This record gives sequence, structure tokens and C-alpha cells, in this order.
Amino acid sequence: MISRSSYLRPKLPRPRSFFGFLSLETGTELIALSLLFNKATGIYGLLTLVTGYWLSALQFTNFLISIGVIVTLAFCIPQIRKQSPFHNLLLAWVYTVDALVSAVYTAAFATSWYLALANGADWTKPPSTSSPEPAMIAIERRDAMAAPAQGDPDVAFSMVLIVGFTLLRLYFSLVVMAYARAVILRFVDERIPESEEDDEDGAAPNPFAEGAPLGEGWQGKSGRFMVSVGKGFWLGGRKEDEEWARGVRSKFRSSRE
Repeated sequence: MISRSSYLRPKLPRPRSFFGFLSLETGTELIALSLLFNKATGIYGLLTLVTGYWLSALQFTNFLISIGVIVTLAFCIPQIRKQSPFHNLLLAWVYTVDALVSAVYTAAFATSWYLALANGADWTKPPSTSSPEPAMIAIERRDAMAAPAQGDPDVAFSMVLIVGFTLLRLYFSLVVMAYARAVILRFVDERIPESEEDDEDGAAPNPFAEGAPLGEGWQGKSGRFMVSVGKGFWLGGRKEDEEWARGVRSKFRSSRE
């Protein structure tokens, strides 16, 4: 009997390869390294404070988040090929949350930029407390800066790039999540007896549950929390659909022939 909760599970797509020709493991490594390179700019951004360059609150918090992501990546990247369930699960969560946060920041920055052009303000600097500009200079400056926002193809092209990169990061998130899911299910298949399978909702046993192989300490608590959100994705589905399971089955068949 299909449980009622199964109807409420999010049906997220699960890529089986990276762009159709690379494995999920290789794709996850490349994605993690690209994110590490991207977030390294956060360190440079904080150094600009020494030179007196003004940063908005959104920019400053974004740079701080970059530092935290770099530390997490340094913790997780060496464990990708080792197929550590906790590290790959943490990497999937960090990348997905960072992609969502980056999308929000990008939208905020794009909106601020567009409004600055439309209003003739310099959004890279704090408001000036000195006397206002002469009326004619202010009008000319406003019209010059507002013109690109009204019909410049560069603005439209920039918006297209923003949407394109956002969709690309969404795909990258699905790849990293699919690999983390495969790592967890493979660990369960190798380390936890089939008799412990959860028959109520069809999900595989939780390796981070209390008393399970990965259920001890802070990693066990963190793992239980991360798996509990979207449990149907992390532990649901058929093992035979995974790339590693098909490889093991084909090797088993060839050994019997």
C-alpha cells in the first residue's frame, strides 16, 4: 500500500550524468572547484575595505558568506572521491542553499543597478552629505545615466546572462544532489542489512539514524536533519536506477558467465 506521504514528496529530476558524457562524481568535483574559485573573490572583496572602498550591507554580508562557503568546500572537496555520505550530503546542501542565496543577491543587485541608472544615482558610493549639484548638471547627469536603462541592448543582454547563469546553477545543484543521493544509497546498500529497510514509505534506511553506522556525534545529528528535509529524495526510489548499481549488476553478470 502506498503511503499518503509518498504523494507529498517533491519529484525533483535526478541527472544520471554531467552534461550527458561525464560521471556525476567528476561533475560534482568540477562544480565544487568552480564554486571555490568563485567564492575566492569574497576574500578580495573584504580586502577592499582596507583601501576605503565603500561596500553596501548586501555586498558585505555576501562576502562573509563567501568565506564560510570556502571553509566548507575545503572540508568537503577531499571527500568527494572517497564517497563519504556526510561530506557529499553537506556539499549538496551548501551548494543548493548558496545557489538560492546568490540568486536573491543577484536579483537585489540587478534591481539596485537598474534603479540607480534610472534615477541618475551612483549606487557604488554612499549618499553625499555635501551641498547638492547645480540643477542643470544634475539634470544632464540623470538623463545620461538613465538612457541605457531605457533601451540599451547591453542592459537586456546582461539580464539574459543573469537568467542563464541562474538556470545553469540550478542544474549544477541537481547534479551535486544526485551524486550525494547515490553515495548515500550505495553506503546503505553496502553497510546496512536489507532487513532494516523502512517498509512504511518505501525509503531506504537512514544511515544517520541513532544507532546507525553514521548516527554518532555532531555529524550524525547534522546528517539526520539534512536527510529529514526531502527524505523521499535522499532515501527514496529504486536502487537499480542508480549508475553505480547498474555497474555492480553488470559486473556480477559477467562474473557468472
